Amino acid sequence: NSKKMNGNEPPENLKLGISFCPQGNRVFDELTVRENLEIGGYILKKDKTSQRIHEVLEIFPALKDRIKQTAGSLSGGEQQMLAVARALIPEPKLLLLDEPSLGLAPNLVKELFDKFIELNKKLGITILIVEQKVREVLAISNRVYSLKLGKVAYEGRSGDLLSNKEELKTLFL
Repeated sequence: NSKKMNGNEPPENLKLGISFCPQGNRVFDELTVRENLEIGGYILKKDKTSQRIHEVLEIFPALKDRIKQTAGSLSGGEQQMLAVARALIPEPKLLLLDEPSLGLAPNLVKELFDKFIELNKKLGITILIVEQKVREVLAISNRVYSLKLGKVAYEGRSGDLLSNKEELKTLFL
């Protein structure tokens, strides 16, 4: 969206390597999958955008078969994948995800979270996830930060928190 982050306008953040995927299925329903992806490359040259679309479709092959469909005709999981794919077009170093599992069936959450692991391991993208499905995100993350009233209430390794049931309950119940 058009809100400033860290004092920068969205195009400036993209140039800095920061991409954001907002909460919910934020796709342009009336546009095709390709057109949605092209919007993700608005700071890139046209040929670079085309190249990035091809590369991102290799990560999300289910979208490749639907490239000419309108985004509104996709399932909720496919729309979420499209939103994430669009955020990947400018080749971010840091990908910010707000509630990526919102409204998704458990099997789709696992599939999407597996993609996040792949993006981190294969492409070296740092991913910051804001998520209510705590156990699922702890299982795929390296570090966890828990906020309470805008302040950091916990900071540490995800595995340490997963093995500390009392701390987990205190923070998230």
